[in-house]
Amino acid sequence: MAGSANSSASARPTWAVIAGGGTAGHVVPGIAVAKALVERGHAPDSLHFVGAERGIEASLVPESGFEITLLPGRGIQRKLTIENVAAIWGITQAVMQSIFLIRKRRPAVVLALGGFASVACSLAAILWRVPLIVADQNARAGASNRLVARWAKACAVPFKETDLPRAVVTGNPVREEMLQVGADRQQSAARVTLGLPTDRTVIVAFAGSLGSRRLNEAVYGAVKQWSDRSDLAIHHVIGARDFDLRPELEPTDLIYQSVRYEDRMDLVLAAADLAICRSGGTTVAELAVVGLGSILVPLPIATRDHQTANAQPLMAAGAAVMVADAEFDADRLVLETDALMAANSGTSKLAEMGRAAGTLAHPEAADRVADLLETWARPVKGTQL
Repeated sequence: MAGSANSSASARPTWAVIAGGGTAGHVVPGIAVAKALVERGHAPDSLHFVGAERGIEASLVPESGFEITLLPGRGIQRKLTIENVAAIWGITQAVMQSIFLIRKRRPAVVLALGGFASVACSLAAILWRVPLIVADQNARAGASNRLVARWAKACAVPFKETDLPRAVVTGNPVREEMLQVGADRQQSAARVTLGLPTDRTVIVAFAGSLGSRRLNEAVYGAVKQWSDRSDLAIHHVIGARDFDLRPELEPTDLIYQSVRYEDRMDLVLAAADLAICRSGGTTVAELAVVGLGSILVPLPIATRDHQTANAQPLMAAGAAVMVADAEFDADRLVLETDALMAANSGTSKLAEMGRAAGTLAHPEAADRVADLLETWARPVKGTQL
């Protein structure tokens, strides 16, 4: 099939098609569910992913050991642009390819994760009467999932407030390595691996693979103000977009590390006492599973302001401080962080926030979504477990 990677038809019948992507926030939960299904006896080659050519799933899914078909096109922007003409044509092609794929593979069930590729596969599933399960990662559901959820047998949601029909609160599935950190957090070992001190308060700052200029500039300014702090260490994941633009920082007593990209976020969160980050669905789920307090800065352009909604349960539980993007700068970062460290004699307040985060964790989320898939899957002739 055109626009596919590792998409040759398997000899084993397809049991589930897992569709969606574009960002790690959509892809990571799908991979977690697929691995939960494998642990239950489903063969890896009976689980087939469908994503977008432009999405991060093109690399993440094959690296995880699963096949994927990549569809052409991109999502439609929420304003009139010339790019939308090409986008509509690409979506039309994606829907046609999905109709062919679902008809050929005849899976027992389709899981929609969000993103335009999930819409294409969901429409194909509806056409061929394949049971559809929707899984959303945010407190306010995305447009693609809201579009197809009316035909879903059930909708797996991270919070009871998520606005989808036939919702089942499963939590948001996270990576296995994050679950391992939550079960046995070896903070000192993680710090040694990352080259961080074991006797300081460690703050980590990150914002996705590209990074965030707002967060980065706030951290740069805070590092300058904290230059003489011998009790702090900063691990800063700058992101690909701004890494080459980073300023020269020469703190005296403060330990400051900066990296372009971090592929061991499990170690980073295990090492940390406090996280400075956005509040995407996967991020807040991982903070809860690991048990880590945070200062959350919701992305202001997030659809339906879902990052603010994601942050609110952590804030209500005492697990996070939320600061609006427009109000977040170096002075505000220093103010909030110093207040947390000063409260209750240093790091004990941060430990309290971590324990509060843990009360919101759903380490069994992937299994709960897998339960929904197995409950609603139709019999498929020849499927082997």
